[in-house]
Amino acid sequence: MARPAIHAIRTVRSLIDTQEETIPPTTTRVPATAVPPRSSHRWWSLPLAAVAALVPAAVGVAALLPASLVATKEVPDAADPDVLDPVTAPFARVPASAQPVADRISFGQLEGVAALDDDRTGSFYFVTISEPSQSVLSNWVGDVEPEIDLLTREEKFGTATPAQRESISLQMMRTSSQVAQFVALQAVGYEDAEIIPGEVIVGSVLCIETSGAECIVPVPADAVIDAGDKVIEADGVALATIDDLVGALADHEPGDVVELRIERPGEDAAQTVSVELIEAPDGSGRALIGFTPFDTASVQLPFEIAIDTGKIGGPSAGLAFTLTLIDELSQGQLTGGRNVAVTGEINLDGTVGAIGGLPQKVSAVRQAGVDHFLVPATQSDETLERAREIAGDDVEIIPVATLDEALAALVDLGGDPVVPVADGGG
Repeated sequence: MARPAIHAIRTVRSLIDTQEETIPPTTTRVPATAVPPRSSHRWWSLPLAAVAALVPAAVGVAALLPASLVATKEVPDAADPDVLDPVTAPFARVPASAQPVADRISFGQLEGVAALDDDRTGSFYFVTISEPSQSVLSNWVGDVEPEIDLLTREEKFGTATPAQRESISLQMMRTSSQVAQFVALQAVGYEDAEIIPGEVIVGSVLCIETSGAECIVPVPADAVIDAGDKVIEADGVALATIDDLVGALADHEPGDVVELRIERPGEDAAQTVSVELIEAPDGSGRALIGFTPFDTASVQLPFEIAIDTGKIGGPSAGLAFTLTLIDELSQGQLTGGRNVAVTGEINLDGTVGAIGGLPQKVSAVRQAGVDHFLVPATQSDETLERAREIAGDDVEIIPVATLDEALAALVDLGGDPVVPVADGGG
């Protein structure tokens, strides 16, 4: 008897249980017919496409428009400090960078005079900020960042024109580096390092209100002093250096009137003039005459030191310069092999002065991955608290009031104490 016909089958072996199974022939599928979108769907695609094109265009426009169109901050009214007025804030104070100081220091001929310690592994970092003009876009982005501060034009430039402010800032950096060299060499034991006092000579008179590069309202002193005048006496105190002038004005307040004794080029006799003092633009409340002095003081050292400050302005790198020079000119490692960030103005007596932009500098230090940050103890409690909030657990904030306190703090971090050259340090 004949066997019935059997449809062709395909035999496969399972990868799981090795049992044979049959798979029936697949059925040929008929391609589906494309259905065009409804007209209502096509209508919605037009605004969606328009939005997709407008968003990047809007971002581009916002990046070009100045922040002065939208950015304002409340500042005390000039007539009534208890009243806050909205003022345009086209600038912002933002973090910049934290960089090793040693890369910027070079020495002249040291043979027979001094020896450098080349075995150091840690570095001191100085920290910078920036105060650029803002766009509408950067203002929106920065509005939620705790380390960014909006600035009015007056807060950025004070009573000086932009060109004057830059000149002042660069001069302060040059002076800071000179003071740092003197203080560092004294700390290491080079007693023949000395400051040569310079005369107090007016460089330029400041301005209260400007329009572009033009001064509209000068400081009161502009009526009686000129660039090139030598101030030889203030309030009855003879002046040898600008520090003497600062001391003579220390007990005065803005608005006080003081007498200056000046010598003017081309005139034989000295003259006495009266000037009304203004408030320092840094918000410290100090009373100033209102001029930028020429940097006439100089440092006399037993060997040449050069610090490349570039176009970095301000005095806030002074303590960092000082510690780096001490570390290079003495044996041991002040940092204990760590990287330590430092900010603060260094004064001739070794005290550490307050600086601006500490919250922004803390952010720059954190971004650079440095764990310890020496800062001036003279900063306000509010500023220090804000700095610690920005630092979080990433950066240890260490306030110091003097060079000695800074050196002690470094020992606490594992660094070596300073060994003066007279005791075998160099």
